[in-house]
Amino acid sequence: MLLVDAGLFIGTVADLSDITALHNSAVTHILSVDSEKPAPLGPADGGFHRKWVNVLDEVTSDLLSHMDDCFLFIQEAVDGGGAALVHWVNCGFEEQLCLYEVLLWEVDTSGPLYKQYRLTKLTEKYPELQHVPRELFAVDPAHCSSSEASYRCRKCRRSLFRGSSILSHPVGEGAPAFGHRKSGSSSGGDVRCTSYFIEPVQWMEASLLGVMAGQLLCPKCRSKLGSFSWCGDRCSCGCWVTPAFQLHRNRVDEIRQLNTQT
Repeated sequence: MLLVDAGLFIGTVADLSDITALHNSAVTHILSVDSEKPAPLGPADGGFHRKWVNVLDEVTSDLLSHMDDCFLFIQEAVDGGGAALVHWVNCGFEEQLCLYEVLLWEVDTSGPLYKQYRLTKLTEKYPELQHVPRELFAVDPAHCSSSEASYRCRKCRRSLFRGSSILSHPVGEGAPAFGHRKSGSSSGGDVRCTSYFIEPVQWMEASLLGVMAGQLLCPKCRSKLGSFSWCGDRCSCGCWVTPAFQLHRNRVDEIRQLNTQT
């Protein structure tokens, strides 16, 4: 077992067999992350609080969705004066723990960081992309009303996406990120985003399935709005975004409702 913080150990399945070491370390809670339910610890099993998260021990598995429950389980051990042992072997889970820290220890499924993470996991799980769960597509704003900002096709005024569908990304390094294509340019004043990177919207579904990359056309007037790539694409600021669903800013207009109340 390895002590990583006060009241928190990480280890392997083998550590569960050393009951004496568990008691000496004041372990009261055991969190198991595995696709198989862990075996009882014999007569000593009743002395521990146990939690099992049923996910495959693979880098493509989604642990982040379970993180809030796991956090509460570990917190229960610490608040009670004990310690928790967490066991798994997976570098993908470590990356998700880092993202959980960025999310300030709370998974907001409506936030841009979580949406981008969910899309990335999708490309890992379905590399051929013959099937994309419908819940991953944002509601088509043309078919429902909302008070939030919407973005419309500049040519025909058809609503395309809402402000909550925009996925933020770190600002890239500008021209140097493009190598020889902009070798003569300087990075000064060149770091800007000329596209909106968004989550997929329902009107895109037919264009995305079974195709790794292509154009995004307005569903009404068929004018070109941007492009998509499940493998990712580089923003004009230099940041690489995976997967990428980008609509050019000069092809859409932002529409906000005015508050007329006085």
